[in-house]
Amino acid sequence: MNPEARVYDNIFQMLPSVENPSPMVRINRLNPSPDFVLYAKLEWYNPFGSVKDRAAWFMLRDLEERGEIGGERGLVEPTSGNTGISLAALARARGYRMRAVVPNRVPVEKKVLLKIAGAELEVVSDELCPVPGAGGEGAINLAKTYAKAQRNRYAMPNQYENEMNVQAHYRTTGPEIWRQTEGRITHLFVSLGTCGTVTGTSRFLRSKKPDLKVIAVQPSEGHDVPGLRNVKQLEVSRLFDRSLIDEILEIDYELAYVRALELFQNEGLRAGPSSGLIFEGARRIIERDRVGLGVMIFPDDVFKYTSNMMKHLPFLCEGLTA
Repeated sequence: MNPEARVYDNIFQMLPSVENPSPMVRINRLNPSPDFVLYAKLEWYNPFGSVKDRAAWFMLRDLEERGEIGGERGLVEPTSGNTGISLAALARARGYRMRAVVPNRVPVEKKVLLKIAGAELEVVSDELCPVPGAGGEGAINLAKTYAKAQRNRYAMPNQYENEMNVQAHYRTTGPEIWRQTEGRITHLFVSLGTCGTVTGTSRFLRSKKPDLKVIAVQPSEGHDVPGLRNVKQLEVSRLFDRSLIDEILEIDYELAYVRALELFQNEGLRAGPSSGLIFEGARRIIERDRVGLGVMIFPDDVFKYTSNMMKHLPFLCEGLTA
């Protein structure tokens, strides 16, 4: 392995770490204050295209170390897409099978990518992000049923409760940001999903800088931003630690798509809608605080959401046929 030359022996060596961090890029044209330095940490540069590579790898290795996977026993996991894609790709590369239980409203691009990555796909009627569901019909409860009733076939990492989801960011994302900003970070901007990213990253950075401001964004109710949750939906996650967050901003979810488009067209960043929502939150805080150094964690890129972009920005559909 030679990270400086970007030569690796296998895909696992490409996973992010302090020695091999995901890149950060400065926001220029869209930054509302010249005295506030704003960076986007581009998690789509991870091998399987999202921030979830980190948690998936930590959870998979933990299962291996505890002897809970291998032979005929593979994985089952409820997912809105990214964690499932990461888990499926990593598991198949290690020789394990993977079953993904996915809500129907997840973008078709993600469903196809799950199958391409090697997952056995089960699509259920559920909210955009998995919820426990009544009578075991939700994605989470269905996955738990498989893991319990077919223990010889399935182990369930359970990203919503697994401490390895937090540890992945405490041991990689946080240290990477601290090193990349040389400890000068004053603001961290994140979204809310399983909450492994915000909890692990904030916990590490706060240990280094107790006065760090952590700003989380949540989409408005009834949203259509895959992978994100607002606070009212967070009962599903045991990883949410409100004490680590200074402010939670609720933002009209339609702005997620508008800002994603603007980031691509003005900064050259192919940001997905969750990144667009995070940027809108950062923009509002910068207009208020004016001075600082902020880092936004951009979870993934727009390529998995082209159908959603067309739905919410219908002018994109113009001129697509002769």
